[in-house]
Amino acid sequence: MEVFDEYDWLPRLQAPHVQQNTFNMRINYGLTERLELNLDSPLITIFNDSTTTARRANGIGDTNFGVKFKIRDENGKSPAVTAAAYIETPTGNAINGLGSGLVDTWIYGVVQKTLSPALVAHLNGGYLFTGNTSTGVVGITKTRGHIATTGASVVRMITRRFDLGTEVTAAVTRNNEVQRAQLQWMVGGNYEVHEGVTLDIGILGGHFVASPRFALQIGFSFD
Repeated sequence: MEVFDEYDWLPRLQAPHVQQNTFNMRINYGLTERLELNLDSPLITIFNDSTTTARRANGIGDTNFGVKFKIRDENGKSPAVTAAAYIETPTGNAINGLGSGLVDTWIYGVVQKTLSPALVAHLNGGYLFTGNTSTGVVGITKTRGHIATTGASVVRMITRRFDLGTEVTAAVTRNNEVQRAQLQWMVGGNYEVHEGVTLDIGILGGHFVASPRFALQIGFSFD
């Protein structure tokens, strides 16, 4: 189970929306060693400027259902391979921006390779067939389907308690209005403060309207 909160100051292009708070609740359940189910549904608050009648919109956003399957384990020079599929249902109110009003269908694959005992690399690529990649008014909101997504990350174990990693993600669509609409990077790490408890910190930034210019993530993970 994963619970986190995200607060965003939105760019001017997303006016009359000014700020958004997203409180997300996510559950992952392993049916077998290779098959995992996912469910998450955010509680969203959107703050608008003085030109709107409703200065604040509150409610549940779109609910996401997913399944992830490990195709093969890492073996010698061969990497581990996993495939995933997600369907996001329009449970959020599209009129006030809490939901997209669309059923989103997204599939992607992940390749993982251990480069050394302390260094692990990941590469993923996917395709959004319908819908968009927004959560509330954060993300790609103008395009209705056909978005290619990709990402790469490297994680290195510095000490037994401290891991450091970097990640680059992007989303591209043929829609000229949002061409190269998302490109962002993140550098972060986690430190084990107690057995089963880690302090997680990430610094991220990006380019184009659907990415944050700068963000700071701080949290704790309990395993």
